[in-house]
Amino acid sequence: MGNAWLADVGTDPQRRAREIAAAHERFLSTRAFAGTGPGLRDVVARSWQRSSAARVGQDASPPVLLADDDLSAYRAAHPLSRVIGVLRQLVGDTADDGDYLMAVSDAAGQLLWVEGHRVARARAERMNFVEGARWDEAHAGTNAPGTALALDHEVQIFATEHYLPSVQAWTCSAAPIHDPVTGQVLGVVDITGGHGVANPLSLALVRSAARASEAELARQLHAPPRLWAPGARLSALGGSDGILHLDGRTIRLQRRHTELLIMLVLHPDGLSGEQLLSLLYDDQANPATLRVELNRLRHVVGDLLLSRPYRLRTAVGADFADVAAALRSDHLDRALAGYPGPLLPSSEAPGVARQRQWLHTQLRSAVLASSDADLVRAWADRSGFDDLQVWERLAAVAPHPSAHRGVADARVRQLRDEYGLSADATFK
Repeated sequence: MGNAWLADVGTDPQRRAREIAAAHERFLSTRAFAGTGPGLRDVVARSWQRSSAARVGQDASPPVLLADDDLSAYRAAHPLSRVIGVLRQLVGDTADDGDYLMAVSDAAGQLLWVEGHRVARARAERMNFVEGARWDEAHAGTNAPGTALALDHEVQIFATEHYLPSVQAWTCSAAPIHDPVTGQVLGVVDITGGHGVANPLSLALVRSAARASEAELARQLHAPPRLWAPGARLSALGGSDGILHLDGRTIRLQRRHTELLIMLVLHPDGLSGEQLLSLLYDDQANPATLRVELNRLRHVVGDLLLSRPYRLRTAVGADFADVAAALRSDHLDRALAGYPGPLLPSSEAPGVARQRQWLHTQLRSAVLASSDADLVRAWADRSGFDDLQVWERLAAVAPHPSAHRGVADARVRQLRDEYGLSADATFK
C-alpha cells in the first residue's frame, strides 16, 4: 500500500509519464476518468477536476502579479521572510547542488522566492515559474505548490500529472507552512526539477523544512513549548534497537517498536493505519500485521499510545530530534556531540530510512560549511572516513602546520589515489 501523496513512477518513469499523458488527453476530451489507464492517483484526478472547473486552459500561463519594488516590499513584510534562511539552509542548498529549484509561495500561491541552479531557473522562466507569479490551481492547474495549498497537505506531482502541458517536463514536491499560533496556512515550500525529484526523499525534505520553519516561527514568537512527558525519552541513534526511558523505567525495544515510536515522534499530530503501513512496510504488507505490532507496543508503553489516529499521548523527547534541533539553531558542536551514529541503522523501514539519510545529509552539509577544524575532524574520524570532500574541507580550514592539517593532507592523498584522481582533479 503506497503513500497517496507520493508519485508512483515505478521502474520506468518515461513509460509512466506516457501512461498518465494518455489519461490526461482522455480527460480533456471526455471530462471523465473511465478507462484512463492504470494507477491514476485520486489526488491527481480530483485536482484535474478542480482545474477544469476553474477553466484553466491548456495554453494558460500563470500571471506575474508582482515585480521589482512591489515584490520586494511584499516579501519583506511577509511572515515567511523570517524563516527564508531556514528554508535556504534545508532546501535551497540541495537545489543549488543539483538541477533543481526551491520555491516559496504565500497562501494564495504567489511565488515569493524562486532560487537554485541557474540553468533550471532559466528553463523555469519559460513557463512563468518566477518570483511574483501566481501558481495556485485556479491559475496554473495541477502543480505541487498549488495542490498543496488546495489540500493543506504535502504532495508530489510527477511530470504529466501536471495539468498544463508546459509544466509536464517537471516534477515537484511541496508542503504547506502554518502559522504556529493560529494554524493558518502561510504558504508553501517547494522543490522542483526533473524526474529525479520523484522520490520519497524530496517529499520528506519539504515536509521537514516546513516543520522546521514552523518551529522557528514559534521560537521567534515565544510560543509556549510543548510539554514533555516526565522521563519519556527515546534513544534510537547508533544502535540496532531503541531504548525508551518512561516513568523511571529503561525499556529496550524491539526494532519494529522502535520504528513505530520514531514515526510517532516525528508526527505528533498522529498517523492513520494506512500512513503507518506506508512508512514501515513494503507494498505487500498486511494491515493486520501492523495492528498486531501496535497491540504489542501498547502492552509495553501503556496509555502513552493512543489511536484514531495513532499518536503519542504526550510529546516524547528523542536523541535524533535533539540533533536536528541543534542543527536548526546552528549549534553544530551540540549536534555532533549528540550523534553517536545513524538513526536505527539496521532498519529497512522506508520512513526510517528516509529520516536516517536526511539527518546524515544535514549533518554532513553543516560540517562541509564549518570553519571549525575540530568539528570537521570529529565528523571525518567517525562518519566521514571515506569521504574525500570532508577531508578536503579539513585540509582547507586546519591551520598549517597542525596535527589536523597533517592528517587531512595524508588522508586526501590516500583517497585520491583510491579514486584514481590526479592531484588537481575536482571530486564530485
